[in-house]
Amino acid sequence: MCTVTFSPRPRGYALAMNRDESRRRTPGLPPAEKTRHGRRILSPSEPGGGTWIAVNDTGTTFALINWYAVPAPANLEPVSRGRVVNAVSPVVWPVPAQALLTRLPLKQINPFRLIGIFPAAREIIEWRWDGQRLVARPAPWKLQQWISSGFDEPTAQRLRGSTFQRALPQKSAGTLDWLRRLHRSHGPLAGPFSTCMHRADAATVSYSEVTVAPGRVTLRYHAGAPCAASQPRVVARLVRSKKP
Repeated sequence: MCTVTFSPRPRGYALAMNRDESRRRTPGLPPAEKTRHGRRILSPSEPGGGTWIAVNDTGTTFALINWYAVPAPANLEPVSRGRVVNAVSPVVWPVPAQALLTRLPLKQINPFRLIGIFPAAREIIEWRWDGQRLVARPAPWKLQQWISSGFDEPTAQRLRGSTFQRALPQKSAGTLDWLRRLHRSHGPLAGPFSTCMHRADAATVSYSEVTVAPGRVTLRYHAGAPCAASQPRVVARLVRSKKP
């Protein structure tokens, strides 16, 4: 249950992500800087160490959403999907990311969709793991959105997609203010299908916002429903590396 929106810029991009989870789940931890294989990385995290979104010092971002439309296999020893983003977070190019993904114990990981934003190549790749096959799907470098829902995925995609389409003609489309308003949206009404999601048993539990500019990589974060704040208060930054 998540919504990810990508907005290109002349020399970078912005990306926003609502994370939807059970109200009983332990809250995630705010962004922290880590170093993996010589790359500095910003990401929030689960208490166990996994994460759902990360950006490295080249401006490459990975965001993972669960793929509820595909039935999860009965794994006796399931591996957390939170390992997936950590595994690829230092990568700068699509081909090495693909290689690292194939080395994961995928048969023990439930279905997922991983969105990779590669500014050095101006490429977007969505990897889809259905429990049997890992498929890479290129996406255009343009304003777009990805949606998942464990409640009713087709309806959530249709209704949240309609909210996104109605927002596109606005003059501010693609700006940070526009992204924040979109991810706070309760259209068509506050509930399981709104972008800022509210149910008795689950809700949007955090908002993450990546901005990549020529000299800086920024990850802003709000713990809780984005409708409760006009802008994220936690801000972490990296100097953007000139050597991908």
